[in-house]
Amino acid sequence: MSFDVFWSKRDQLHIILQMKKMIALGFEGSANKIAVGVVTLDGTILSNPRHTYITPPGQGFLPRETAQHHLQHILPLIKSALKTAQITPNEIDCLCYTKGPGMGAPLQVAAMVVRILSQLWKKPIVAVNHCVAHIEMGRIVTGAIDPVVLYVSGGNTQLAKKGELFIDLPYVVKGMDVSFSGILSYIEATAVEKLKNNECTPADLCYSLQETVFAMLVEITERAMAHCDTKDILIVGGVGCNERLQDMMRTMCSERGGRLFATDERYCIDNGAMIAYTGLLAYAHGTSTALEESTFTQRFRTDEVHAIWREKESVCQLT
Repeated sequence: MSFDVFWSKRDQLHIILQMKKMIALGFEGSANKIAVGVVTLDGTILSNPRHTYITPPGQGFLPRETAQHHLQHILPLIKSALKTAQITPNEIDCLCYTKGPGMGAPLQVAAMVVRILSQLWKKPIVAVNHCVAHIEMGRIVTGAIDPVVLYVSGGNTQLAKKGELFIDLPYVVKGMDVSFSGILSYIEATAVEKLKNNECTPADLCYSLQETVFAMLVEITERAMAHCDTKDILIVGGVGCNERLQDMMRTMCSERGGRLFATDERYCIDNGAMIAYTGLLAYAHGTSTALEESTFTQRFRTDEVHAIWREKESVCQLT
């Protein structure tokens, strides 16, 4: 090995070690959860507190009320995150926040707080795509290298666990596309008659809905595996922690000689750590967001993001 090459490798190693020591504070507030996370570049989660806005049964969360909830809990969460991580603002390298997608008013809370802290603490800002953050969190937690990713966002219901009778519901898959249009209408118009006649229970309807939708997702995921010639699957997003979905996907993967990578509610459900980690990846590769550009948007496609940290020539690949 030449002298120049030796120093080149040593310098790269030094850069890697320095980067691994970097710390980010992340803010997630795109929906009904406000969360703050502290993460290092090697994926070590130092703290990850969050608070969920819970509405009365049968009611959804509205933007204004959700934003008010986030404003009420954001400062206590910041203090808790820093205390648990045992760090001070001086040790933070960058501040990361969810730019989108999500609900406008809740997103605004995190963007506003990050702007204020950036000026108070003299720290750079990194805007993060919520969906990309879910994926990166899943990869670092599970160790998945290059999987097909199924991102399933939304809520879960416990009634489905009590269901026993399967009721046929509309099943529409066209290539890699699925259509859920008409399923709930069908349940309301047709299946409810079965309830009136005591032919099924509400739990049976939830069970049937879950089984039908998940079967559609498993089908298109298997098709994606064939197209990409890969055997590994990573499930992310709020629904990703659903045990039934994981069981169905695991069965399909095993039949193809593949592996399923999935996490629990700590990392599948919206959290601050996923924003901090993804933002830190971007920051470590020279990406930051100017104060005047630290905006938010309800629509932010995943394929709009330039994941510079995933480029093969990146020095981080040496890790």
